[in-house]
Amino acid sequence: MAGLPWEVLHPKLIGVKLTGKLSGWASPKDVILYLCGLLTVKGGTNKIVEYFGPGAETISATGKGTICNMGAELGATTSVFPFDQKMVDYLNITDRADWTKLAQANEALLMADPEVTQSPEKYYDQIVEIDLSKLEPHVVGPHTPDLARPVSKLKAEAKEKGYPVELKAALIGSCTNSSYEDISRSAHVAQQALKAGLKAKTSFLVSPGSERIYHTMKRDGFLDTFEQLGGTVLSNSCGPCIGQWKRADGVKGKADSIVSSFNRNFPGRNDGISETLSFLASPEVVTAYAITGDLGFDPVNQTVKGADGKEFKLQPPVGEELPAKGFAKGEEGYVEPAADGSSLNVEIPPTSERLQLLQPFPRWDGKDFEKLPLLIKTKGKTTTDHISPAGPWLKFRGHLDKISDNMFLGANNAFSSEPGKGTNVLTGEANLTMAQIARAYKAKGIGSIVVGDENYGEGSSREHAAMSPRFLNVRAVITKSFARIHETNLKKQGILPLTFADPKDYDKIEMNDRLSVVDLANLSPGKPVTVVVHKASGDVKVQANHSMTVQQITWFKAGSALNALN
Repeated sequence: MAGLPWEVLHPKLIGVKLTGKLSGWASPKDVILYLCGLLTVKGGTNKIVEYFGPGAETISATGKGTICNMGAELGATTSVFPFDQKMVDYLNITDRADWTKLAQANEALLMADPEVTQSPEKYYDQIVEIDLSKLEPHVVGPHTPDLARPVSKLKAEAKEKGYPVELKAALIGSCTNSSYEDISRSAHVAQQALKAGLKAKTSFLVSPGSERIYHTMKRDGFLDTFEQLGGTVLSNSCGPCIGQWKRADGVKGKADSIVSSFNRNFPGRNDGISETLSFLASPEVVTAYAITGDLGFDPVNQTVKGADGKEFKLQPPVGEELPAKGFAKGEEGYVEPAADGSSLNVEIPPTSERLQLLQPFPRWDGKDFEKLPLLIKTKGKTTTDHISPAGPWLKFRGHLDKISDNMFLGANNAFSSEPGKGTNVLTGEANLTMAQIARAYKAKGIGSIVVGDENYGEGSSREHAAMSPRFLNVRAVITKSFARIHETNLKKQGILPLTFADPKDYDKIEMNDRLSVVDLANLSPGKPVTVVVHKASGDVKVQANHSMTVQQITWFKAGSALNALN
């Protein structure tokens, strides 16, 4: 679209061989939750996850979508299933028969070659086998999507680790899990509870993923079912999943448990409270949790007490992959743009805090980065949610200056006991936000350096996590390792992303150090960069690597990819 070549590191291949067929409480969500636990949030970095085997064709198209959506939680470059009949059915019912014909005409290109299926060990760098028939429903969390265990083992673990078992909220839906199959199976669980005279014992929130899903849910009675259970149906838009949720009973500093069918559960992700313990499960399991309000409940093996006092067991959820009546039509959100927009002007009131015209970032001046102060040395997990928290800040997404005040508010600073706070090393003033410190440096024409831990920038590809540091004059980020998408986003904004050649050098960086990145005039692909750490006791040189291509180096020199494009 931009007329530029698209570059990505040549990925390795993880082959996930699926056999058997999902049954009972197990769902497509459990495939990816299990994989997150097995491979971890770093396990898919610079790798493609390719699913194959007879079990793959038994999973619905939307189920495949859920699995691939959460491939990002593995750090994967992308995830892919071979083209099959399930996809044909979905394309046809969603008014895309033309795409079906095109895909069927090129079917051989949309699946692995026969020899790959016959001898996968010759073609994949790593193979994982999952027997869908034996897969148990899983729950992951808190605070990370790779802390996984079967539902049956969570009660004991909660007791051992002190997780609060009283659930404050159960949430289903979102872009990840609001397909017709998800909702119909969840509604089946809810209907069983209603038949037994039960209501949800905790706050139960339902987020439809689209206008089409919302109107189909309403037509087929699912909305009414959830509301009878005591649920609240939210707008079909980004909500608690991305932090647009002020939890009424949430108290900062208090650890509560919530469970959702969303794709991310980093601290503060949903309700803006970093202490909240957020767990992820399938929509049907989350609905069962809503009915009991108990994190230790195992819907597969335990019984529930009905309104009459009798114990009964929830039957495994049943639902339809696609609506028999087709999808209902809702409000169409697409507006045809003007054929020629060259004469249109975007007028923004100068007092607006919601919108701001972007100004080009300054070009690199051709000089080395000399004795720049350390802005922050992040410790432990540093996701894009830590770097650019969501929640109430999202209203400023169109105003770079305003939203940059949230920069690093959730990050743990190695030199501060309070997240998001640090010291202005030029003045000695402590307990300032990172944005306040960076703005003070920028006002004096000084850039800064950020140092990060392992897998820095994991999570959603939140561009403000790169744009805000660039806007506030961060010149380089040096880490033990990067999450792939965030590393690329830094490159696009003109920030130099470096990794310690020896990860132990991370430990050498201290709060009052100054850092120089030298010989930038000779920056070239594959060539290490020297970083000089200026200490009161003398200078220390460390080597840092980068993954910048020739094209990406032009972005750095131009000040950003947009500058280079213009």
